[in-house]
Amino acid sequence: MRLLQISDTHNRHNELTNLPEVDLVIHCGDFTEQGTEEEVLDFLNWFIELPYKHKIFVTGNHDLCLWDAEGIEDLPDNIHFLQDRGCEIEGIKFFGLAYNHSEELIPDGIDVLVTHEPPVMILDESSGTHWGNAPLRNRVLDVKPRYHLFGHAHDAFGTEKHDGIVFSNGTSLDDNYNIRNKPKVFILEI
Repeated sequence: MRLLQISDTHNRHNELTNLPEVDLVIHCGDFTEQGTEEEVLDFLNWFIELPYKHKIFVTGNHDLCLWDAEGIEDLPDNIHFLQDRGCEIEGIKFFGLAYNHSEELIPDGIDVLVTHEPPVMILDESSGTHWGNAPLRNRVLDVKPRYHLFGHAHDAFGTEKHDGIVFSNGTSLDDNYNIRNKPKVFILEI
């Protein structure tokens, strides 16, 4: 399965053009700037129109109006809002943790973890600050998903492998809110 990772577009999603052909797109949060319903609707309209078979997204710290949402009504069946929940697509188990929610919600036995926050000290430094979450790192190292996809730290775009886990910060914007990074493509080998 080919997967496209996007994160931290902050209302600039429409500027992402010529996206590669994949089976699944995942947005790791901060698709809005102020977290208003209008911004969310604009993002969802764009996301729904993307020509991908499967789509997953989670909330980031800017996506305020969805922080406590348990779901979104009337989403197409191929779009998964993983707010502290999981789904299985073509035999691959995904789980999405909402921004600033307890890492204890992450179950064992998942293949791909999607969060907004990075784990502490792994692709989490931006503007001289480590933005990562220590309890999240501990839980990820216990659960051992094959992939942990996130964003949040705009200057820490990249991929690293630790303890058999692929960690990926897929932020699209830099700290000056310029689109700097192309969305990442992974071939999921589970």
